[in-house]
Amino acid sequence: MSKATIPIGPQHPALHEPENFMIEVDGERIVKVTPRIGYVHRGIEKLSESRTWLQVVYLAERVCGICSHSHTSAYVTGVEELYGLEVPERGLYIRALVAELERIHSHLLWIGTMGHEAGWLTSMMYVWRDREVVMDILEDISGNRVNYAMNTIGGVRRDITPEMKEKILKGMDYLEKRIEKYEDFFMNEKTFLARLINVGTLPTGIAAKLNSCGPVARGCGVDFDVRRDNPYGIYPDLDFKVWVSKFCDLRGRVWVRIKEVGESIYLVKQILDKMPGGDIKVKRVKPKAPEGRVISVVEAPRGELVHTIISDGGRGPYRHKIRAPTYANLPSIAYSLQGGHIADIPVVIAGIDPCFSCCDRMTIIDRNKNKTWHTTLAELRHINIKRVKNGTYANE
Repeated sequence: MSKATIPIGPQHPALHEPENFMIEVDGERIVKVTPRIGYVHRGIEKLSESRTWLQVVYLAERVCGICSHSHTSAYVTGVEELYGLEVPERGLYIRALVAELERIHSHLLWIGTMGHEAGWLTSMMYVWRDREVVMDILEDISGNRVNYAMNTIGGVRRDITPEMKEKILKGMDYLEKRIEKYEDFFMNEKTFLARLINVGTLPTGIAAKLNSCGPVARGCGVDFDVRRDNPYGIYPDLDFKVWVSKFCDLRGRVWVRIKEVGESIYLVKQILDKMPGGDIKVKRVKPKAPEGRVISVVEAPRGELVHTIISDGGRGPYRHKIRAPTYANLPSIAYSLQGGHIADIPVVIAGIDPCFSCCDRMTIIDRNKNKTWHTTLAELRHINIKRVKNGTYANE
């Protein structure tokens, strides 16, 4: 057999964002995978340092278009902890409502995309048609289909009217029936399953060791969900089930997301039923936050999302660090591709529902000065070019 190294990306028809995977193969078999991040430099963390606490809400929302509400939820929750704010209960209920609607739209997008990557384009058309139902609901609530701008420090910016509640419930009834069909549709179609079963295998112990998160981890038998195991907001008051699959392959990741759509529909109905009256946000927030450091964690559609915020007592963050789920799940791609075929590469990469733009970071190692620092492209212009040339680049 002939050995070779095949570059996948950063520009490649199978990737919707720039990312590089160096695939070492022996014939058609993959023997080693080396991912390389850092092709999307937006400098969001650095930009946060020159913005006010409120301005960073809208900056954080643009980390990702699919889970924008999750990023703002993680950020404002951390800032509220810094301030010691008590958010009105109705505001927390609306925040959770939008989060679950976002999870439905994200999972439906991914389920359709997996059908497309597996060569089953018809399934994508069906699922994306039904995804429009939840997208229309989000537009009615917020005025936007992508970045909803619902969260603010101390609550939410828009209320839910009785008319909105009625439309949301009607949409959830429709989607509940559709997701039951999709479970039968996807889990019994032999041609589709042939592209999933024993493909992208990731044993439970390895998934836990690699710190996989979200549906990727739960699809491999790791029973963990931030909403249940590190609860925030109103989730301690809600009744829901965490779905876990023992398949440990792409089939498990599809099944978990299908079940989670159904669970989110149940949560949306529960939230609307229990939602109290009252204010949706605090009346006033001081421009300066107290000194301190907080770590805020939420369960985004893709998994565990972490925002670390450091305040020096000023009008904005001294440091704002974001660890997105895709960054945590990248090692699982490298492992689950090994031993597979070249033809499996697109579906295995798509299996983690990647957002490579969320991985905007790099580490520079200066061997001469024995120094390491983390940076983004926005900071590179401040670094002595000679020192960069004498050093090496490495992923954080």
